[in-house]
Amino acid sequence: MAAGDAEEIEVFHSLWDTFAHDYQKSPPGDWTTWLLLGGRGAGKTRAGALWVKQIAKANPGPIALIGETEHDVREVMIEGVSGILAAHADSERPTWIPSRRRLEWNNGAVAQAFSAEDPESLRGPQFAAAWCDELAKWRHAEATFDMLQFGLRLGERPRQVITSTPRPIALIKRLVTDPRTIVTRARTHDNAHNLAVSFFDTVVGRYEGTRLGRQELDGEIIEERADALWTRGALEACRVAQAPPLARIVVAIDPPASSKQGADACGLVAAGLSEDGTMYVIADETAAGLTPAGWARRAIALWRRLEADALVAEVNQGGDMVRAVIGEADNTVPVIAVRAHKGKYLRAEPVAALYEQGRVKHAGVFPALEDEMCDFGLDGLSSGRSPDRLDAMVWAVTALSFGARHQPRVRGL
Repeated sequence: MAAGDAEEIEVFHSLWDTFAHDYQKSPPGDWTTWLLLGGRGAGKTRAGALWVKQIAKANPGPIALIGETEHDVREVMIEGVSGILAAHADSERPTWIPSRRRLEWNNGAVAQAFSAEDPESLRGPQFAAAWCDELAKWRHAEATFDMLQFGLRLGERPRQVITSTPRPIALIKRLVTDPRTIVTRARTHDNAHNLAVSFFDTVVGRYEGTRLGRQELDGEIIEERADALWTRGALEACRVAQAPPLARIVVAIDPPASSKQGADACGLVAAGLSEDGTMYVIADETAAGLTPAGWARRAIALWRRLEADALVAEVNQGGDMVRAVIGEADNTVPVIAVRAHKGKYLRAEPVAALYEQGRVKHAGVFPALEDEMCDFGLDGLSSGRSPDRLDAMVWAVTALSFGARHQPRVRGL
């Protein structure tokens, strides 16, 4: 390494607080657990390594380093490009003793490496601090974490940092709601300047917005609901990059009962029917806070852009008013009025069956719509809010599959 390079590295380490993202800095407050949930390449490992460096400098007592496997602790947390050794300048770097799985600093601070594959190895040792990496992937997450808590008992304020891409495991969800936990989040995009451009062109471009992408890139906890009509896996299986030429297109509107602040959103979803009878969801432009004239203009704009055949509008809320509002905006738009005679769940069941049969595809990704679909059970959404996007999608698919046939519009003229 050239002398100039070494000097630049020394400057970088001394100015970490200047270069670091806010989510990489140790949060203030009286916390026991700092839970840093982030996407791939967001800088979680570097944040954990720098926190360990900070703790070792103060030397309150032994530090535990726990990874998914012994290999992960060594190759990622300690020797990795963002690991503990790389986080130190040459003059302050601790000594790594692989045979003892131990790091030693010049000031007497020590850190011991443990594998989550062996929870019992944490029975006996005691610590003042701990860094747990990729906890959501640990095979014995609950047992390993429990053993660590019994040993985290030295110093004035024992603390632990957990850096992980989230998964909806019980332990992660429990930690998020624990009042002694500080949660920070990081997206892969937040650290883009440190990542290869090709990574964004290929990996991010392919997975962004999907269930896997939201978990692995955006650091979101993606929940599953046992009684939901749709699952994340099933939606991923029905996804295509784009729809083929469509013989018929409809834009469905689920209008809100009110335009007051806090009112339901106006569901606005477009779907089309291909020559082979497969249906494709092609747009979701649901929006909240619109006046009747506002959502009518928005729906008509989408109808024009897609050269759709008709607007499908639920008229339970407003009846003739819905037709009138659309007519005032543009009286040439064909409107198919639909009225709900069944509850939302019963209306959605036949559409869910079409998805199971492979007759409905998603042309692209629709995160908000898919969240509602996978969170919709017998008692509605878990949030208690109206499933506006889902309702609009159900009306669109129903019109294409079970509704009356209409002459398709000639497009491209």
